[in-house]
Amino acid sequence: MHDQFPTPDIWLQHRISYGETDAMGVLYYAEYLHLFERSRNTYIRACGMSYAVVEERGLRLPVREAQCRYRAPARYDELVLIRAGINERRRASLRFIYEIWNEDKTLLLATGMTQHAITNAQGHPVAMPDWFRELTPRLA
Repeated sequence: MHDQFPTPDIWLQHRISYGETDAMGVLYYAEYLHLFERSRNTYIRACGMSYAVVEERGLRLPVREAQCRYRAPARYDELVLIRAGINERRRASLRFIYEIWNEDKTLLLATGMTQHAITNAQGHPVAMPDWFRELTPRLA
């Protein structure tokens, strides 16, 4: 596993459905970003608040950049584990990193990151509010 993965982190289990695969029976490349999103939402919820409540408070986290490195295929009906954490927080942005592993964590399937701006509901950049900074734990 990633030696420098930030803590706290979360693990999310996901079974690959038929509809998520391509003609070769492997997880379609764009679906990895959906898995990143699901794990990101799980991370925020594990910190004590759903992303829906974050939005109700007027904050948005639009993706500015996304990256995925495909290492090994995930196949239909396999159980995968998605790890997520925040490895960078700045005044008006943050970056999540991800790992996707096979069920017994012996094979790293993919790594990735998403860089997020912090904006208000109108899409204008804002400084990270104290309540959100406190919600997302301090980095070591």
